[in-house]
Amino acid sequence: MTEMLHLSVVGPSHGERHPFDPLTPAEIERAVALIRADGRLGARVGFWGAYLDEAAARAAVAGAVPATVRRLTVVVIDHDAPAAWEVDVVLDDAPRCADWRPVDHRRPGITSDEARSAARACRESPLFQAALAKRGIHDVSLVMIDAESMGGFEPERYAGRRLTWGTVWHRTDEGDNGYVRPVQGVVPIIDMHTMEVLEVEDHGVVPMSPEAGPLEPGGFGPDRPGLRPLDVVQPEGPSFTVTGHLVEWQGWRFRIGFTHREGLVLHDLEFLGRSVLRRASCNEMYVPYLDPNSTQYRKNFFDWGEYGAGPLTNSLELGCDCLGLIRYFDAAYLGGAGEPVTIRNAICMHEEDDSILWKHNDLRRGVGQVRRSRRLIVSNFQTVANYDYGFYWSLYQDGRIELEVKLTGMLSASGVEADEEVRYGRRVAEHVQVPTHQHYFGLRLDTAIDGPLNRLVEAHAEGEPDPALDPYGNAVRHVRTPIRRESEAARSTDPATARHWRVESATATNRYGEPTAYRLTLQGTARPFGRPDSVMARRAPFVHRHLWATPYDPAERFVGGQYPNHAEPGEDGVHVWQRQDRSLDGVELVLWPVLGSHHYPRPEQWPVMPVDTLRMVLEPDGFFDRNPAMDIPAPVRKTGHATPGDQAASCCSPTEP
Repeated sequence: MTEMLHLSVVGPSHGERHPFDPLTPAEIERAVALIRADGRLGARVGFWGAYLDEAAARAAVAGAVPATVRRLTVVVIDHDAPAAWEVDVVLDDAPRCADWRPVDHRRPGITSDEARSAARACRESPLFQAALAKRGIHDVSLVMIDAESMGGFEPERYAGRRLTWGTVWHRTDEGDNGYVRPVQGVVPIIDMHTMEVLEVEDHGVVPMSPEAGPLEPGGFGPDRPGLRPLDVVQPEGPSFTVTGHLVEWQGWRFRIGFTHREGLVLHDLEFLGRSVLRRASCNEMYVPYLDPNSTQYRKNFFDWGEYGAGPLTNSLELGCDCLGLIRYFDAAYLGGAGEPVTIRNAICMHEEDDSILWKHNDLRRGVGQVRRSRRLIVSNFQTVANYDYGFYWSLYQDGRIELEVKLTGMLSASGVEADEEVRYGRRVAEHVQVPTHQHYFGLRLDTAIDGPLNRLVEAHAEGEPDPALDPYGNAVRHVRTPIRRESEAARSTDPATARHWRVESATATNRYGEPTAYRLTLQGTARPFGRPDSVMARRAPFVHRHLWATPYDPAERFVGGQYPNHAEPGEDGVHVWQRQDRSLDGVELVLWPVLGSHHYPRPEQWPVMPVDTLRMVLEPDGFFDRNPAMDIPAPVRKTGHATPGDQAASCCSPTEP
């Protein structure tokens, strides 16, 4: 039996709206109408995102401004001028455009509407058609073009233009999976304002793969037999409660948010009445490819900053993406033509059994105690052309928070000759290779450990250097080093010394006299390999470290910079903010952890990739005086096959010594 609950986060409000509630379609529509009515825009207008003014929302929560006032910012592009603006909109009793701030017209991200227009322009281009004809492709309707950001490779001859380039794929028919057939060597370059194909690079004809890559059932033979149903049943309903966007579960209390840039956001996380985080999100994603191949070397994408996680968010399906008793949340974003778009079932929330929480079998007394772990998972999925990314935030009954980043989907391939050496990737099919590449996920954690004022401490293990204190040679010290200023706050992991970080309260201590704290560990890190003068090394400096820290500043929103599209490499982002060398001791602290995957492909990841997982863990470290999960009810022991009647004994019954 599989059940579902559904909550629309974009429909009518549940009572008074909270300042951090996500934007609704009605709010987006009203804001766009105000902008259009201003009169300064031309005939061809595009929009890249509407986002809540979170600084104003903070002020509303604090009571500094009325909670009924909603402030948002809309990024708008006039393709005819060309020009772009950030427009601040106030929605209250007198709705208005409060400010128009000019933005470099090249800088807003690429919308799905623009990507489709660029692909259409390519198919209509005689230059593009001629390049395809050399490869025996005459039906351009079967050609797929993914509009890609230029990312530091803008040709000087097109200086000042808002550009994209295209990766090209071929389908044998409408039902074919085109990502298994890269069209090697064809690179169209498109002006995104005029939708003119400026040129088509042709690096030589390479045969296309004859192999299909169907993903549908039966595509590679009959389904594997013997898999029986596995149903999750909660006959008394879920253990969580939801009021609007406020969620309460097993001592946890938090709010669910959604933004155009980041997708799923969690706000104001508290555990057992004590604050832990003010905000948590995957803030940016950077994906560099490590192959000088003609259709690969340009690939280095800020997937959130150049496309936006919101518009790429999947509509999830019960029994497929989520299993069990599900609470779904819809979400809304601003489409490229100025229309509000609703994503049904954008966010999934459910409980999950997570094996053993704690256990001890006392052999002397003949008594065993065990508690099973339950976790609450809030998740969403984004599809970025060929790749799919899942973000699973898990809350546990012992106060732990985990983020699992799940990587799946199709690998981005290029064509190779039959006898060509594949130096920088892996051959996965006939005439197909997948280059080595990396995925970096820049997270954002606005900490609030036992209150707003926190500090950062790095911890590691080392052997006792003084033989007089260590006569047996086995003493190991736990060394804590405060990170007091931003100049010290670009850190790297070292698993060999058990390096991790403590976020400590600047105002609260536990009964042992230590600051109450949470411990941060990163399970999944990578280092960049590009030369220091490479585009990838200069364009995303945040990937060179595994943790950054800054004091909270409402203007410092994205670890890789506000507008990475067409940016000068390294002009904005956390590495720039840290030059102020502000104090980190007893401040509103923002952590920017970086998870990374070095992806050397395997043939087993073709044509579709089984999930790879990266993980961040944030867990109590002296936040409590003892195990906070001692009050979890004992599970019920079942005998024989599990049926509703088998509930005779507790799992805490005496056991044989």
